[in-house]
Amino acid sequence: MTALASILLDQVSGLSAYRRYGRVTSVLGMLVEVGGIERHLSLGGRCLIVAREGRGVPCEVIGFRNDRALLMPLSNLDGVGLGCDAEISEAQPAVYPSESWLGRVVNALGEPVDGKGPLPLGTHPVRIRAAPPPAHTRGRVGDKIDLGIRALNTFLTCCRGQRMGIFAGSGVGKSVLMSMMARYTEAAVTVVGLIGERGREVQEFIADELGEEGLARSVMVVATSDEPPLMRRQAAYLTLAVAEYFRNQGLDVLCLMDSVTRFAMAQREIGLSAGEPPTTKGYPPTVFAELPRLLERAGPGETGKGTITGLFTVLVEGDDHNEPIADAVRGILDGHIVLERRIGERGRFPAINILRSVSRTLPGCNSEAENALVNRAKHLMSIYEDMAEMIRLGAYRQGSDPSVDEAIKYHEALEQFLRQSKRDHATLAEGYQALGTILGMPVQ
Repeated sequence: MTALASILLDQVSGLSAYRRYGRVTSVLGMLVEVGGIERHLSLGGRCLIVAREGRGVPCEVIGFRNDRALLMPLSNLDGVGLGCDAEISEAQPAVYPSESWLGRVVNALGEPVDGKGPLPLGTHPVRIRAAPPPAHTRGRVGDKIDLGIRALNTFLTCCRGQRMGIFAGSGVGKSVLMSMMARYTEAAVTVVGLIGERGREVQEFIADELGEEGLARSVMVVATSDEPPLMRRQAAYLTLAVAEYFRNQGLDVLCLMDSVTRFAMAQREIGLSAGEPPTTKGYPPTVFAELPRLLERAGPGETGKGTITGLFTVLVEGDDHNEPIADAVRGILDGHIVLERRIGERGRFPAINILRSVSRTLPGCNSEAENALVNRAKHLMSIYEDMAEMIRLGAYRQGSDPSVDEAIKYHEALEQFLRQSKRDHATLAEGYQALGTILGMPVQ
């Protein structure tokens, strides 16, 4: 049996012998109330509203109120009015990924948007909103993974199956850092989710940042900022679903998502429309319930299978790293990379604050010599940071403190080590070797 025949057979077997229709009773903003079929629907269920001109508008059930089902659309509501038919969709939200998806760009529904023709489908459905593997069946994080960025490889070493957050304000370099990892990582497959991205930046990211070589082993899921909140939220779910497919093939997958904050904002729009009470900064309770359900899907698979190494960007509003979403995400992930505007303003990119960033697999994944090297460098950075203001003002006199003199001696060399052009590729071994040369502590 061919793959297409198998897919059609699965879909036909799931169809009901009859159709159920309701009627649109109210439209308010992006919220549609439907009556007559509410007893046959459940949260997350799908309906198809037939607009005036015959166009089908797919919708998802987000709640119930006064014996009515509350729906939000996956496209615009043009032509939808009172009395329009609403048909229950029997099919469960799923996609059929395959290896032929590599090098392609899809939207939140798994449809190709890159102009390269139809997207070949796999033989088995993958649920878009799947549950993470049970904790007791999961493998442990693996060995180090080379991300191609000197500062991360050396000071914030990431292991296969680890989940890290990239925390920064707008315009500090999150997207560029993410593109460098996508281009230079040694992972077999990269899955990139652009959630709520600016429309003009999608092609720039593909052509200028990712490049043909990076795209060839990547799958990109895109939902731009002008799309409905359900599409933005589903794009995040689809990103993890595609990554899970490749992980289940036994591959090491690098999953990059920009950004978790826009996923949370989409969920906020959905929750407030359904009538949830706003809590911290207007975020309803479902936002903080959905974040771990999304992020926990990354990580090691079942023992003996592949891994998903997740890097998730978090847009901190007003450069406040303790705002609600950043605080919640930091508690879920296995480490955080902090990008600071003041470091970028000094001209050092990537603008990573090494002293405020943490990788929770350290120091266990390093050798004793590597840990000694990293600790020595961080100690020198910390001493310089404490005295930086006095040094810049000229209030510190050389010879007053030998440890400060030493920190000043190595400061410029360490700054140069952390600086890296987006076209410069640095391996794990090269990073330790270069740092060891600077500090006079060679690592074998």
